[in-house]
Amino acid sequence: MAFVSTFISGEPPLLVAIAFPTASSVKHPCQLPLPNLRFARTVTFASASNQATASRRQPRGIMKPRRVSPEMQALVGAPEISRTQALKVIWAHIKEHNLQKPSDKKVIICDEKLKNIFGGKDEVGFLEIAGLISPHFL
Repeated sequence: MAFVSTFISGEPPLLVAIAFPTASSVKHPCQLPLPNLRFARTVTFASASNQATASRRQPRGIMKPRRVSPEMQALVGAPEISRTQALKVIWAHIKEHNLQKPSDKKVIICDEKLKNIFGGKDEVGFLEIAGLISPHFL
């Protein structure tokens, strides 16, 4: 409304000088004083009962021993084994018999024991191993 009345009255508008901060007056955020903040620190202690129940917990998922097929038993030497332990035994067998392709270590060259587990394939990628051993866990 003030703009309209000034425009119509014909008087020149009032100019107001605005002071902008100069580069020397502006402080860097790191130079500003920190506010006096207090943080409450909570101390937590692990109780002995939690550790005792964790050690008594039965293994679950891929850590739980499961029955395996006769082909897997021939390689791992046990009727029951967890998936993680089975993978460790398979990799130990691969390393022991030097079954990785020299030009590409990601490719495993299967011997007779591994062919029985990996569905008769001559070569297997290392990412395929976990999927190929799944049918052997009953």
